[in-house]
Amino acid sequence: MKVKRSDKKNFVQKLKDELNSSSSVIVAHYAGLSVLETDKLRKEMRDNGAKFKVTKNRLTKLALADTPYESIADLFSGPTAIAYSSDPVLPAKVAVSFEKKLENFKIVGGSYDGEKIDKSKIYFLATLPSFDAIRGKLLGILMAPAKKIASVLQAPGGQLARLMSSRSEELGKLN
Repeated sequence: MKVKRSDKKNFVQKLKDELNSSSSVIVAHYAGLSVLETDKLRKEMRDNGAKFKVTKNRLTKLALADTPYESIADLFSGPTAIAYSSDPVLPAKVAVSFEKKLENFKIVGGSYDGEKIDKSKIYFLATLPSFDAIRGKLLGILMAPAKKIASVLQAPGGQLARLMSSRSEELGKLN
């Protein structure tokens, strides 16, 4: 089936736009993966806020031109797929997890904020907490003082209520 030139241009431009809004790109070889395994990988990426695409190397190299990820163009040979996201950690986490589970899925390299990275750096990225996890921890840290202030402010009122209750019980026993 022949693909129209305009469809190729649209694909290249769309991929270029998506890459420009990404913080990291993971490149992997997927030869030998079943359709079911590929679908599982794609779903896991999507569920974690990342995208996974099986790519045509020539078109992907065109999309990489004039992006921060131009330096990884040499990684595109053979059956290649890419994972990318605005969160630099998420595609690395899912890709590393799948590489450990599937022998036919091999990470070959990638890029983080425009810097070409190797497999060891991708494994390191996978160990870091995601932006959402960091936000949650930061929010917890910020909320802790507010909770302490609220409990300190409530304490005198609680003490006063207990004092009045015990005094009321004492008066009730006297009558």
